[in-house]
Amino acid sequence: MNKFLTSIAAIAVSTTGAFASDLSSMSWDEIVAQAKEEGSVTFTNWYLQDAMRDAMKPFEEKYGIKVTIPEGKMTANRDKLLAEANREKGDFDVFAFGFNDFEVLDKESLFLTLDALPKDDGRKTKLAGIDGGKFVVAYWGNQTGVSYDPAKVAEADLPQTPAEFEAFWTANPGKFGFNYEKGGSGPSFFHNVLRVVGDVDLSNGDDSAERVAELQAGIDFFNKNAENYVITASNADSITRVSDGELWMAPGWEDHVAGLQKRGEIRKDIKFYVPSFGMNGGGNGVAIPKNSPHPAAALVFINWLTSAETQTSFNANFGTAPMHANADDSNALVPNDQRAYTQPWGAQPLFDKINETFIENVIQER
Repeated sequence: MNKFLTSIAAIAVSTTGAFASDLSSMSWDEIVAQAKEEGSVTFTNWYLQDAMRDAMKPFEEKYGIKVTIPEGKMTANRDKLLAEANREKGDFDVFAFGFNDFEVLDKESLFLTLDALPKDDGRKTKLAGIDGGKFVVAYWGNQTGVSYDPAKVAEADLPQTPAEFEAFWTANPGKFGFNYEKGGSGPSFFHNVLRVVGDVDLSNGDDSAERVAELQAGIDFFNKNAENYVITASNADSITRVSDGELWMAPGWEDHVAGLQKRGEIRKDIKFYVPSFGMNGGGNGVAIPKNSPHPAAALVFINWLTSAETQTSFNANFGTAPMHANADDSNALVPNDQRAYTQPWGAQPLFDKINETFIENVIQER
């Protein structure tokens, strides 16, 4: 799939509009003026869409530029981007994607450079080992970890290693759950347990039989303890069951948990941490398609979206890890010292092979 996507992007003959070609020669004030004339920007954010539409209001009020967030999933937006790459004008102005997922796209063929943005050393163009270069900048930081009920589990007793999780499962059967589909928090948990127990280098994407055999120690670990943990239906199901008291602990996403608390959908006293053996983190980035119908508005929007002020607001309202060095992260669920435990997502195609192997040898054997 990665090779297919890269090939499709590489052969696409994207036609850049006249304004896009001229942006590099314009001053920032001229770009802002052009953006206001263009009057709108389409942003392909695929999650928390209603809340994100509300979060766009300060930009709309400041610049008089309408922000549209269309319905659509991340993969559907990607497919549409590729399908429309040879059109003179596409439908997207600001393309949002998982930061690590940009690696499977030919950025130079598909996107404009962001060189025309005002200089700001606080922005992040590198995240979790991925370099967005001059095409992609981060706007949303996320982190997987474990949510827990502090009324049931004391902070001092939180498991930090696979062995400690095993001890928790044995002492508290049925009180820990994780998902293997419909969200990445459960996969982050079992991928990293497999990494540690089997001493597997997940940064090497080789999925040969020899590499898959390295997973066996971790597979045995999960099968040995199968009676003592629960498999949940999704990210949301995991967190809801912790909030309801059925589970005491479950993997989740920092921003997802914070957002649910902000909207009153789960208990506000539920806490979140990153165990020291490490779980995956990263974030999402934005780029401007070469055939953006509103390239100046897209630039102005990205400048606002990735600013310290907006990133501080996202931290307060969504619990995200700010993607600007000067933003305030005091509302984050994860203390800064725990971010040292962040692990980059595993490389393909081994990543998908791990999911397949886990489902076949753990989930289907339960």
